Amino acid sequence: MIQAEQTLQEVLVAFDFGAPVVGAVRYGQGHINDTFCVHTQPENACCRRFILQRMSAAAFKRPDQLMENIIGVTEYLGRQIEARRGDRGREAMEVLRPKNGEPYYTDSQGGAWRVYPFVERTVCCQAADTPELFAASGRAFGRFQQLLKDYPAETLHETIPNFHNTEDRLKKFKAALEADKLGRAAECGPEISFVLEREADCSAALSAMREGKLPVRVTHNDTKLNNVLMDETTGEGICIIDLDTVMPGLVIYDFGDSIRFGANHSAEDETDLSKVSLDVDLFDVYTKAFLEGTGGSLTDAEIEYLPWGAKLMTLECGIRFLTDYLVGDEYFHISRERQNLDRCRTQFKLVADMEARWDELRAIVDRYRGN
Repeated sequence: MIQAEQTLQEVLVAFDFGAPVVGAVRYGQGHINDTFCVHTQPENACCRRFILQRMSAAAFKRPDQLMENIIGVTEYLGRQIEARRGDRGREAMEVLRPKNGEPYYTDSQGGAWRVYPFVERTVCCQAADTPELFAASGRAFGRFQQLLKDYPAETLHETIPNFHNTEDRLKKFKAALEADKLGRAAECGPEISFVLEREADCSAALSAMREGKLPVRVTHNDTKLNNVLMDETTGEGICIIDLDTVMPGLVIYDFGDSIRFGANHSAEDETDLSKVSLDVDLFDVYTKAFLEGTGGSLTDAEIEYLPWGAKLMTLECGIRFLTDYLVGDEYFHISRERQNLDRCRTQFKLVADMEARWDELRAIVDRYRGN
């Protein structure tokens, strides 16, 4: 793939930014798409900014389907926010189409590009440094669910097939274990046993879905703190971003991924497992805020399964790290040997901690069930 800068000028001409472009620079800390901040200078007005992205051809094979999902969801969110007398321009992403009217622009080298107006007076945080910040993200993701509760999830494309299919992740792990092409299984005995002992758990949520207990909804599927824009004055989460993985799914997975990411204080590849633990107080804070945000839009079964979401997303992540280690670190980038094995171990330590405190987690969910 050629460098994005090689076609950047061509792409800038393809969009009508409403004012002369005075600059475009690399922006953000994302590792998937090529992201630029475009600066424009309207006459007799302040500079206006836009986010310009070249979508990753490696991660997303069908940009047409990806953008169909995003446009459908963002336009729906905008209408819902307007109906509630909210600020559509700040509370929902908006796709700026290229001059040709298509959902995105394809450059002369085949790269697919899109543009969003920049949401000003917001901050993007990389870590939940305070419980209040974690709670703000929970309310924002809960509100995202509430606003989209009537959106027909079945109309969305599955942009990354089997992304949160824990049964499929288990199947791929078993295949990697059987092949053991690098002979690494011998040093992973405890981790392999940990997975196999929880084989039935991998079907817990999917079985409930197949039985009709858990409804399929619009889900974000990457509910990290840095995918919420926070108002720089109030500190509240006002806009959910990075909608590339918006797909049909289970709401408990969105909840669970936030807990996996935010309710612990260790590095993802921490080698001292004594430092790795679930922060139950943060689980409490996030659960309360998330259910407040959902505004009663979840079913009783979805609320009951929230702890399962936390456990399954953490277990799945650990399985993915272990699988990648067995096959030779082909997917997750590493900066040192055995990094993916260490990543796997931190996730499994969190799972074990959740299991040990399962009754506490269920009691917390029950406490806020009426929010």
